[in-house]
Amino acid sequence: MLRAHPAAGRSLVTQIPVALVAGLAQAASLAWPGSGHALWWLQLASLAVLAWLVRPAASSPSVSWGRGAWIGGMFATAWLSGTFWWLFISMYQYGGLAAPLAAAAVLGLAAFLATYYAAAVALFCRLAPVGKARSALLFGALWLLAELARGVWWTGFPWGAGGYAHVDGPLAVLARYVGVYGISAVAAMLVMLAVQVRRDDLRSARLWGLLLAVGVALAAATMDRFCAVDMCHTPVQPPAPALSLELLQGNIAQDEKFQSGSGVPVALAWYAQALRDARADLVVAPETAIPLLPQQLIPGYLDGIEQRYAHGQQAALLGIPLGDETLGYTNSAVGFSPATVNEPYRYDKHHLVPFGEFIPPFFRWFTEMMNIPLGDFNRGAVGQPSLVWAGQRVAPNICYEDLFGEELGARFRDPAKAPTVFVNLSNIGWFGDTVAIDQHLQISRMRALEFERPMVRATNTGATAIIDHRGVVTHQLARYTRGVLRGEVQGRGLDAQSGWAITPYAWWVSRWGLGPLWGFGGLALVWALVAIRLRAARGN
Repeated sequence: MLRAHPAAGRSLVTQIPVALVAGLAQAASLAWPGSGHALWWLQLASLAVLAWLVRPAASSPSVSWGRGAWIGGMFATAWLSGTFWWLFISMYQYGGLAAPLAAAAVLGLAAFLATYYAAAVALFCRLAPVGKARSALLFGALWLLAELARGVWWTGFPWGAGGYAHVDGPLAVLARYVGVYGISAVAAMLVMLAVQVRRDDLRSARLWGLLLAVGVALAAATMDRFCAVDMCHTPVQPPAPALSLELLQGNIAQDEKFQSGSGVPVALAWYAQALRDARADLVVAPETAIPLLPQQLIPGYLDGIEQRYAHGQQAALLGIPLGDETLGYTNSAVGFSPATVNEPYRYDKHHLVPFGEFIPPFFRWFTEMMNIPLGDFNRGAVGQPSLVWAGQRVAPNICYEDLFGEELGARFRDPAKAPTVFVNLSNIGWFGDTVAIDQHLQISRMRALEFERPMVRATNTGATAIIDHRGVVTHQLARYTRGVLRGEVQGRGLDAQSGWAITPYAWWVSRWGLGPLWGFGGLALVWALVAIRLRAARGN
């Protein structure tokens, strides 16, 4: 166990409650309970509290690394447990796990992931850089490394990264350059710089020069984004006609969804009727809308849907499990259109959910305690081809795959084949009518900002929505209702029909993944270590 310096014990007792409250505020900033709005200013304010607690100060001794670890760890534990507390519902209400065990599992996951941030803050306190700008740079770089570690290691679970609170804020213009992790790093740098400013600093020409540079950079990014998404690039030819959509939301109760006597027949009947009646260019049914394997369906059921879309000017994309005991199973989406008569389009989910779609080593005992249809699914490849239809390249992703922008970005390596529209097929009915729905909507909006591509969402219980290439929700169906969302979307892409290029973020992430961000964080850390060595050498 980490120990703070004895002289700092009393102070630590008062600082930890402050860190816990700030962490809960960070969670609320991602999607405010009730409205679901992302509050960028609250994200900055809550993170600023943490920065204030651990800031270097010339008038007082630097915070010890042990105390920093405690403060950072408590902040992150409150933030993360307050962000994905709804996992409790899936384990307790639908999984049958005892309430104390389900609560302990959520808290344990949050505490485990919080160790990345505890380590980041401890390192910051240990390195104690000299100078406000240097402190801000190091704090942002270490925060970035913690966010990356949470998003990549142990299959990755970056749900609730701080950058998602900025989908409607001034830092949103940076998404097309550095993505959500880069926004998180910039936010951390800004708050650490802000909490160190003192009255005497207001007379510093260096400070005002730095603020002017930040302002100019944001203004330039804003203008560049405005040109990219709205008016400055003239298309080579008029863009393809807007794609009309019908997004199906079955609202099948989660505790009945896979029950043969209730949810299954309701889902099969309703989705079959909706698919027959549809008139849009593209019809989308959510993840596992068809809750049975093809061989388990009534003979002719899937063939009937395929024949319905074998002729005419319509296509359908629907979620269904595929496979068998010999080949293994996949969580998939199949597409039917006149262009896929001989071989239906197929997308297999790549990024599987731990404990839901695969069981991590040594944890089968835990999954056996829950009454949830779990199994080990096969993974699809990264960067699978899009469904080409009506002049668009429609790229599906399933469930929380839209959380991993670096994986979606792999499809942009060849701009001529890059998606023009993203489609997310989800079922987060496991988590009830909670803030999880709003958080997932903000995640999809961030992907739209990063790639400047529309994101279409078809879900079982919400949020079924159409998001344009600017990250704006243009159409949305009321959650927990059964219905069809009708609208249209204008795809974006680099091809013979439109002259818009891919974003800088899409360009570099498709080639190097998150490597440049890891590199920035690592270089900043090395720079700080070298600076300490040089200071020590001068002191001797």
